[in-house]
Amino acid sequence: MNTSGNNIIYDTQIHSLKLKYKGKVRDIYEVDNQHMLIVTTDRISAFDVILPTPIPQKGEVLTQISNFWFNKFNGLIPNHLSDIKLENILPDPLERKPIETRSVIVKKLKALPVEAIVRGYLIGSGWKDYQQTGAVCGINLPPGLQLADKLPEAIYTPSTKADIGDHDLNISFEKTVELIGKELAEQVRDISLKIYQQAAELALKRGIIIADTKFEFGLDENGKLHLIDEALTPDSSRFWPAATYKPGISPPSFDKQFVRDYLETLDWDKTAPGPELPENIVRQTAEKYQEALSILTN
Repeated sequence: MNTSGNNIIYDTQIHSLKLKYKGKVRDIYEVDNQHMLIVTTDRISAFDVILPTPIPQKGEVLTQISNFWFNKFNGLIPNHLSDIKLENILPDPLERKPIETRSVIVKKLKALPVEAIVRGYLIGSGWKDYQQTGAVCGINLPPGLQLADKLPEAIYTPSTKADIGDHDLNISFEKTVELIGKELAEQVRDISLKIYQQAAELALKRGIIIADTKFEFGLDENGKLHLIDEALTPDSSRFWPAATYKPGISPPSFDKQFVRDYLETLDWDKTAPGPELPENIVRQTAEKYQEALSILTN
């Protein structure tokens, strides 16, 4: 296991299981025909490039926040979490201990080729799109909106799932119908909006604005839709402190936007390899992730 002080994990090496897939942040191992082990590392990506500097405890925070939301919405939609205990998969404590707070054993599901993005506020690529066209991903919005304005209602703007190093591409709802069929496309859209609205309401009561978020879904052998991957984390969402929010400026955030903002100050062409992050940026980013976890989960 590649670790250093404070249980920082950039890469995993679980010798008793076969590595199935290495993502930007997660390492996925085969357990059996029905299950996988997902380990969330401390890697961080920005502009679709994995950076060489880890963020301490980031994987633990993401796992805890995702599990919080998975449990919160379990009555609304099933998720990929299984009931299998990690010690049943990794009986060796030396192999298990470094990853036990950042791992989940999940059901194998057929992932849909669509990322379900919900936007509640006008920021990021949506703001750039609006400035040029008066719309976001083809959805017309009222004139005169400011940067970071709350939208009249949350909008669903799906994208394709890109390979590592490639950029996700925004697609129309009609394109998702072509990819997965009308009934499933509507189901994904409707449940994404419902989860976002309920999560945003809960988070706001605790002092966090969820400006936008990304969901992923999969199907079981019976075609039943499940929420998979991660849910409403600082990696998959923009989290803003409600106390200091005001439209017209890019709000401070609890998420990796802080890292993106730093990278924008560099002479970097946003292609691999990414630059090392300085210690103060690493420390502040880690603190922001921890604060988001603390506020959301009380």
